[in-house]
Amino acid sequence: MGQDLVLQLESIVKVFPGVRALDGVRLDVIPGEIHALCGENGAGKSTLMKIISGAQSYTSGKMLVEGEEVVFHSTKDAEQKGIAMIYQEFNLVSDLTVAENIYLGRWPKSNFGKVDWDKMYKDAQEDLEKLGLKFSSRTKVKNLSVAECQMVEIAKCLTIGAKVIIMDEPTAALTDEEIRVLFEIIEDLKEQGIAILYISHRMDEIFEISDRLTVFRDGKYIATKNIEDTNYDDVVSMMVGQSITDLYPEREYKQKDIALQVKNLTSRTVNNLSFDLHQGEILGIAGLLGSGNIELAKVLSGALPMKEGEVYINGNLTDCSTPIKASRGGIGFVTDDRKQEGLVLVRDVKENVSLSSLRSLSKGIRLDKKLEMERVNKQVDQLNIKISNVQQEVKNLSGGNQQKVVFAKVLETNPDILILAEPTRGVDVGAKAEIYSIMNELTNEGKSIIIITSDLPELIGMSDRIITMKDGEIVMTAMKVDTDEEEILAYASGGVE
Repeated sequence: MGQDLVLQLESIVKVFPGVRALDGVRLDVIPGEIHALCGENGAGKSTLMKIISGAQSYTSGKMLVEGEEVVFHSTKDAEQKGIAMIYQEFNLVSDLTVAENIYLGRWPKSNFGKVDWDKMYKDAQEDLEKLGLKFSSRTKVKNLSVAECQMVEIAKCLTIGAKVIIMDEPTAALTDEEIRVLFEIIEDLKEQGIAILYISHRMDEIFEISDRLTVFRDGKYIATKNIEDTNYDDVVSMMVGQSITDLYPEREYKQKDIALQVKNLTSRTVNNLSFDLHQGEILGIAGLLGSGNIELAKVLSGALPMKEGEVYINGNLTDCSTPIKASRGGIGFVTDDRKQEGLVLVRDVKENVSLSSLRSLSKGIRLDKKLEMERVNKQVDQLNIKISNVQQEVKNLSGGNQQKVVFAKVLETNPDILILAEPTRGVDVGAKAEIYSIMNELTNEGKSIIIITSDLPELIGMSDRIITMKDGEIVMTAMKVDTDEEEILAYASGGVE
């Protein structure tokens, strides 16, 4: 059978000190197929992809490429066998041109041993045109959009003669139109006989473009299925080991006193905005890219300046001009970019959780380390953060557990108002269910939540009331029972005045 497969893994085991990350995993990949990899954060997908791409060794097992057993010692070894990986955080040098990035480490040389710049730019331009791309190979990467960077990464894979391309969350930062273009390119790659290993938490995408999928759980192989032979509920139950029938908790919200009042708020992209948030309420704010909803969150949390307007918390005028002032006023903010803005990845869980509450953990100028440990352990238990210990570096946690550490850090400040921007981006369905449950419990305790998300089922599933924004203004306000995805999109896109 191995001769018919472009890639085959048998009984792969990977052991880290104290952790068995992969336990007898197997995977078969057919040339020219789109093969989705499914599993919760921490299921072993990322470790397996690093092994396949040569970034990491394995403890035992066997890997074959086109029937030949291989052992990779570097990503270069993997590339020479036709395996390339496009990471969620691109491996591009922003100050170099597109052509320089595509051929990085392989710049063509003239007969005199110098870089043949003309040939490199010409070849790179042809590579871009094969993908139907219009920008110049002489453009610096820092001047490209996220989607264009994605295409440069794909072009780079094609120039090394890739037979298997691994894509890790390729649509995480793309618009709907950019996703459509990416899917067209993936279909073209498939027709050329190139296999795509596709990792995504967006189940609708997996069912739209995949031919087969393989499910992992807790470092173990669970099953491989043809896409037409399975469904969403089946895959989710395989991923989490149980059926999740009620992803969104039942809410019994009754309108209470106003907790947050925003009057005539104006910033760079938000124009004269006024709205109320009630105690124990989850208020959803919808809007397309550029609508101003993410900027609104950052203004209220003090991360961006407010030009005009007033913010009242529990009836008191509150200064939100800096993150520290907003936090002391009772606002907690979970950013939409946990890796850049929410966490210090090279520090441990304990330091990240206590980072925003050092004042309350200190006696004079001394940090009460015993109290810090007690409080951090309490948050870890309450949020069910899966870690080996609180000294574990945050960069080594799964995406879902990283997100829970951000929640823990914010909750340690004991805010009255929680502003959540894309709170479940890049986390699996099991972690989503846990985060939704946490949100529900917080409102039952009397806290109020603003959720800003591009995931409309999530917005409707969790909100009590929904505001839709367009061009920095509110264009619709409705109770969730009185609206649906189509109406929200119509207002958000300008289809309804």
